Amino acid sequence: MLRRFEEQSGIRVRAVYDTEETKSTGVLNRLIAEADNPQADVFWSGDPVRPFLLVDRGLVEPYVSPQAQGIPRIFKAADGTWTGFAARARVLLVNLERLDGRRLPQSIHDLADPRWQGEAAMANPVFGTTTMHVAAWFSAWGEQEARAFLDSLRQNQVRVASSNGEVKRLVVAGEVTFGLTDTDDAFVASQSGAPVAVVYPDQDGLGTLVMPTVALQLRGGPDPETARRLIDYLLSADAEVQMAEGAAHMPLRSDVPHPETIRSVGELRAMEVDYADVARRMEEIQPWLRRWSGL
Repeated sequence: MLRRFEEQSGIRVRAVYDTEETKSTGVLNRLIAEADNPQADVFWSGDPVRPFLLVDRGLVEPYVSPQAQGIPRIFKAADGTWTGFAARARVLLVNLERLDGRRLPQSIHDLADPRWQGEAAMANPVFGTTTMHVAAWFSAWGEQEARAFLDSLRQNQVRVASSNGEVKRLVVAGEVTFGLTDTDDAFVASQSGAPVAVVYPDQDGLGTLVMPTVALQLRGGPDPETARRLIDYLLSADAEVQMAEGAAHMPLRSDVPHPETIRSVGELRAMEVDYADVARRMEEIQPWLRRWSGL
């Protein structure tokens, strides 16, 4: 996508990336450390929560892009501090051969169900999108219930993997029956020909966690005008098409075409999320999560 922007605009983009294992501590912390002398213009986040850590520190320059008009209001800030676009969801990836005729798991609570003891996996909640998912549980249920649920996962021998990609590998290899992962990893597994099914959990209750990617302008960056041009491009319908076709992300716009194998956000019962509260919880629970994970 960035190459396409460079080709269309003639603007060179110097991108700095995270790995999944450093998403809680990598680029975000670098941006905070550079607050007095910003080196970046745009932050493109893989989830809608980490941007709040920058907003709360006054490191974001509000910008309401004309391209944001087609984005549902629940996925953007009215003041332009952040705007969401192409989204992922948290899903259950199931190995149908290991399932062996049993009913598909339908809820995140199946991770703690004794019927599936030792048969499920999730990524380490200290890292990546799993951190956000766990913080959303703390936000929705409160601290006591969320901690009890995570403790029940330990008791049910849920396998803690290094990443969502590793969860995908464990399911495809038949080392576990199902795992909690992101739609992009699940899409790769299903396209590989592996005997897997994708379940959008809790469609009759809590709902599936939807995680739009987010673009925002950093305050005091070296080239604010160019930053806005890049943000306009990222929020465009064309960019959502590219993200759907190339990265299995769900368009937020209702009129953007997408592959039949990918659901649109409008087709789901989405979990009701206060992203700002989830961001606050994510910071608060990090020490406890590290202890839970044995780090």
